Amino acid sequence: MRETKENLLGSYLMDRRSKLDPAALGFSLGRRRTPGLRREEVAQRANVSATWYTWLEQGRGGAPSSNLLLRIARALMLTDAEREYLFLLAFGRPPEVTHNTVESVTPRLQRVLDSLDSSPAYLKTPTWDVVAWNRAAALVLTDYGEVEPDQRNILRLIFDNPYMPNKMPNWESDARFVVAAFRADVARAGASTASKALVEELCAKSQEFRVMWAENTVSGTYGEYPKIVAHPIAGPIALEYSAFAVDGRPDLGMVIYCPATPADRERVLSLLEGEYFEKGTGALRITPSSS
Repeated sequence: MRETKENLLGSYLMDRRSKLDPAALGFSLGRRRTPGLRREEVAQRANVSATWYTWLEQGRGGAPSSNLLLRIARALMLTDAEREYLFLLAFGRPPEVTHNTVESVTPRLQRVLDSLDSSPAYLKTPTWDVVAWNRAAALVLTDYGEVEPDQRNILRLIFDNPYMPNKMPNWESDARFVVAAFRADVARAGASTASKALVEELCAKSQEFRVMWAENTVSGTYGEYPKIVAHPIAGPIALEYSAFAVDGRPDLGMVIYCPATPADRERVLSLLEGEYFEKGTGALRITPSSS
């Protein structure tokens, strides 16, 4: 009992390899005394020494490198959550994050957005591309459906849209927060390289962005004051900003803007009674809702 408690990493490795099917992974069933893979088979799949892997399970020889632990995680076919737990056992920290392109948003996540009927909400990637949104977000913030998919980026909308300052009375302070929070998000998600082209593009297009980016400010919170949207139909709407991680989707973050007061909620609801949209020219129109 004492050995298991002091060697949690080894116990976890043994448990994970016992769950694998040797035949499915191309190994002969032969004569096996225990279920799952043998130590030498895990070592073969991870391309490491069988002796070294044996020592690792036995708690001998010190901690492995991150690279070796990642190879063992792949050899054991660990899920993202299991791989994170493996790193926590070995190093007391999760593995370094790597940026992956978002491929899709599940209907379940879209239903979560749609359930927030009076709160504009959207899902964004670590590089702040908007990939899903609800109707309130389209009516209050931006009709993302009218924006080309490769242009649905929060930074682009703020710094490369001549109409945006008219919608944001506190444009400078809001823009500074966006730049500072974006810098933190891409670093946290390992997406600095993936965001390089966007940063270079905006530095070339916007002097304001270039200056703010050069300040190297990092922030993770919006602050205590609500965001004000100067809506051309409903008037000023105060919104409280909140950001959340999406369980099981480290490639996504959810942003929700809750109306700050009952009066602000009534303004949002008044928009939901009709259809408001913008074609990128500043022209606005209201038509009866068909929903």
